[in-house]
Amino acid sequence: MQAWTKPDIPVVPGPARRLRLYDTASRGLVEVPPVDSTTARMYVCGITPYDATHMGHAATYVTFDLINRMWRDSGYDVHYTQNITDVDDPLLERATATGVEWTDLAAQEIQLFRDDMTALRVIPPQHYIGVVESIDLVSDAVEDLRRAGAVYSVGGDLYFAVKTDPLFGGVSNYDRETMRELFAERGGDPDREGKQDPLDSLLWRHERPGEPAWDSELGRGRPGWHVECSAIALKYLGMTFDVQGGGTDLIFPHHEMSASGAQVATGKHPFARAYVHQAMVGLDGEKMSKSKGNLVLVSKERLAGADPMAIRLALLTHHYRTDWFWMPTDLTSAQERLDVWRGAVGRGSGPDGAAAVDALRAALTNDLDTVAALAAVDAWAESEGDDHEAPALVALAVDALLGVKL
Repeated sequence: MQAWTKPDIPVVPGPARRLRLYDTASRGLVEVPPVDSTTARMYVCGITPYDATHMGHAATYVTFDLINRMWRDSGYDVHYTQNITDVDDPLLERATATGVEWTDLAAQEIQLFRDDMTALRVIPPQHYIGVVESIDLVSDAVEDLRRAGAVYSVGGDLYFAVKTDPLFGGVSNYDRETMRELFAERGGDPDREGKQDPLDSLLWRHERPGEPAWDSELGRGRPGWHVECSAIALKYLGMTFDVQGGGTDLIFPHHEMSASGAQVATGKHPFARAYVHQAMVGLDGEKMSKSKGNLVLVSKERLAGADPMAIRLALLTHHYRTDWFWMPTDLTSAQERLDVWRGAVGRGSGPDGAAAVDALRAALTNDLDTVAALAAVDAWAESEGDDHEAPALVALAVDALLGVKL
């Protein structure tokens, strides 16, 4: 699968800092990657392409873009993989409801996502992998689980037995009651008759009339949701990569199940060194989601004339671990800030540029503290000084580290 156009990423002079991120599993800050590594590996769960990119999606991918940028600033060779769930129930249901072929709907929305990511200057993954092109990969992963004694059948559908992973629950740290409630809310089937455990997750769905299906050693059918990500991540990043990322709604069941399946299949742990999660973005008091239809779309804002850099700044105004609600004034305020910054870098001189860049790095490497990072640039832009190299240096750093082109 083709990704999107990579933005230019300038090199910023001055000493870099090591990145610390909040790990959901350990409930604390961790430094990733290890100090002895020259590479940084990240997997971020991608879209199910049945609707356009909304601000919640954009916040997620901008957050992990910051991680990518800070690693690059520290000199790491970044290996970044992202999937696309280009066959799944929500996509098929939307295609049926709209009378569009599911493949055409997926292609249309994937291209729109590419356009939005390009506009927002998000660095593309090296490996952008669809489920449809990974059928054999998923089939092999299920076979690995079968050999580990972790697979059983219910009416021809294959399930993962969570009891085979003694570390199950270690990503979310939720109790079983919470797990069961979230499993039912987020695509699981805890009440299906014949399952060994309500939390066991679907690996392979055998063919149903009118649904897409593929031939495999597992029989004709299609992948379950969670196994696709563990299979793709293991193929392109290997076990114990540095960051598994996505929204907080993926903590359970998706990231828990993906990690558990990989751990059982390989006999190794952990799946990832850090599980990093973007908080929810809401509208009118509710989480912004495709299923609710309460969406503020990146593409519509762009078509209405919004500067993509103002959209990106609006997202960066909020710390990634804080839930927030989108307001129309967010974009207005972000454009005003962008205008001030652009005016400041257009001056012939300014305050100490190296100090401003160091403050920007310090904020971002402290668990992506974008609130402090933006405040540091604000303080520089609102002050005067006689450093003639400062405007160009600050513009370079804002571009490279925040991803905002001034």
